[in-house]
Amino acid sequence: MKGIICYYSGSGNTKLICESLKSQVTCAEFELHDIAKDGMPDLSQYAVAGFATFTDFLGAPHLMYSFFERMAQQPGKFAFVLNTYGFMSGITLKTLAKLAESRGFIIMSGHSLHTPENYPPMRKRNRTYDHAPVPKEHAKFNDFVALLDTQVNAIQAGATPEIAPIRIGLINSILPRMPRTQSKKDFGIQQVDEGKCTACGICKQVCPYSAIELDPKPVFDHQKCFGCWACYNHCPSQAIFTPKFKGDFQYAKPVTELNDKFS
Repeated sequence: MKGIICYYSGSGNTKLICESLKSQVTCAEFELHDIAKDGMPDLSQYAVAGFATFTDFLGAPHLMYSFFERMAQQPGKFAFVLNTYGFMSGITLKTLAKLAESRGFIIMSGHSLHTPENYPPMRKRNRTYDHAPVPKEHAKFNDFVALLDTQVNAIQAGATPEIAPIRIGLINSILPRMPRTQSKKDFGIQQVDEGKCTACGICKQVCPYSAIELDPKPVFDHQKCFGCWACYNHCPSQAIFTPKFKGDFQYAKPVTELNDKFS
């Protein structure tokens, strides 16, 4: 049976977790689909779908909203949701479930996993969580994967899978999603150190909002920019800087400890 996991991963944490989940679920062949790069998949080819993203200011990233807005209705198809988070998960999981349900999916399960923080302002405050997930959190993720395997097995057998309600806890439920203007305020106005920039184009490649053009070095469209920090985190020469951050506290890829836990 074929399944698909549509994911959005800014620094690789979410992608790594999706790859781990894919390798552990034995009852279906899951394909990974990067919504920032690969557009809209033909979901009619898949018996089950997963939707995964990182928490962005206590909610789902804008890119996830636009992805579901473009999606055709999928009435009665089963799906699961997954989010990673550094500081707090917020309402991300509930939001993902509602977005999927708005397209006709039946949400059978979901999970929020604590992972290292990739947001430079938080890392600057020493809230890195580089040891996350701790053993208890990792065990809960493994329980989720085991449940998902059972659910997928039921679908493959033509039965209705057990539905596990989405629960996010009281504190996450009452915290409002923070405005995107805060991220832009934290980020500041991007600039380019002409001496360091090699015009490699990586910033343009990783920008999910098409807010960067090369001429031949990066030019930023601040009307399109959502302050996601992808260009800053992934610049290999630390040429992109702002008045507040000059190449420090980058998080370009999962830390070694997270890789060791999920590779």
